Amino acid sequence: MFSSNCRVHEVFSRNHAAPFSKVLTFYRKGPFELEAFYSDPNGVPYPESKIGRYVIQNVAAQKDGEKSKVKVKVRVNTHGIFSVSTASMVEPVKSEDSEDVGVETELETQDQMPAENSSDVSWPFLCVNILTDETVLLTSEKKGDQPPEAKKPKIKVKNVELPIEANLVWQLGKDLLNMYIETEGKMIMQDKLEKERNDAKNAVEEYVYEFRDKLSGPYEKFVCEKDLQGFSALLTETEGWLYEEGEDEAKQVYVDKLEDLKKLGTPIEMRYQEAEERPKLLEELGHRLQYYAAIAGEFRNKDEKYIHIDEMEMMKVEKCVSEVIEWMNNAVSAQAKKSLDQDPAVRSFEIKAKLQVSTKRN
Repeated sequence: MFSSNCRVHEVFSRNHAAPFSKVLTFYRKGPFELEAFYSDPNGVPYPESKIGRYVIQNVAAQKDGEKSKVKVKVRVNTHGIFSVSTASMVEPVKSEDSEDVGVETELETQDQMPAENSSDVSWPFLCVNILTDETVLLTSEKKGDQPPEAKKPKIKVKNVELPIEANLVWQLGKDLLNMYIETEGKMIMQDKLEKERNDAKNAVEEYVYEFRDKLSGPYEKFVCEKDLQGFSALLTETEGWLYEEGEDEAKQVYVDKLEDLKKLGTPIEMRYQEAEERPKLLEELGHRLQYYAAIAGEFRNKDEKYIHIDEMEMMKVEKCVSEVIEWMNNAVSAQAKKSLDQDPAVRSFEIKAKLQVSTKRN
């Protein structure tokens, strides 16, 4: 609730929807203060019904001496915490100045509804006490509550943001508040550790299911029969452990269990990936070598396209091509002697390195 020398207005009634914001309109010539409090102290678990005082600063009268229109936005967030979030003063803008400033257009109003009669200015049954000696008019910016009126002339205005000084009333003692903050921190850490533990457990479970399926599918050719039987048995044993004595273990236990599985699974996965990637890279390397060898041949045949190339530079190209061809032939020959369930004689990263060398040198 808000109050004045004792003008009290209920802004958020009991069980009001949250989060929710309302814009209250005041007409003032200078700074003013709002006091927020719970209208029913017995209905909240706090020793103090006051929430705080909010000073709306830098308010000034209009150039003609009339009161300025001030919009104050009050809000209750998802947790039921009340705040005065923003305040702005509405100033008319002359037509010649309107192009240089951000302006908005609003209807020119005449009679404002007094605060005590406004249905809009009505959580935790919060009230606002308007501290002032002057008569204050308070309206909500919510539309559609009043019957339609005759069309009124439009005026251009700009909103000037106003500083707000908030003086909050602490409901809990410092020691008790610190204890709650510490307890909350411990609970957050416990939740984080529990999530990490569950993630580690789920990672083991997912690895078991995924790898077992692949062992009877794409990975089958890349593991010998002996290793296949041993690894399959370990996967089955791990699955049973997860739902029995391993149901509620510490995070590190699951991390170690996954590492043990990967010691057997990673080499199989590597062989499969290498068998997929290696032929494509060797083919690319072969095409690259043929291309440069053709250029060297045309150069030796005095092709005019390459007359600008220095003889020594072309010799370097030919030497590089020759060395890479020899390396590739040896690699292909060594790989041909390997079965799919053995680690490859040449790895994809080695072929990529040769591709990069041939590109740089040529």
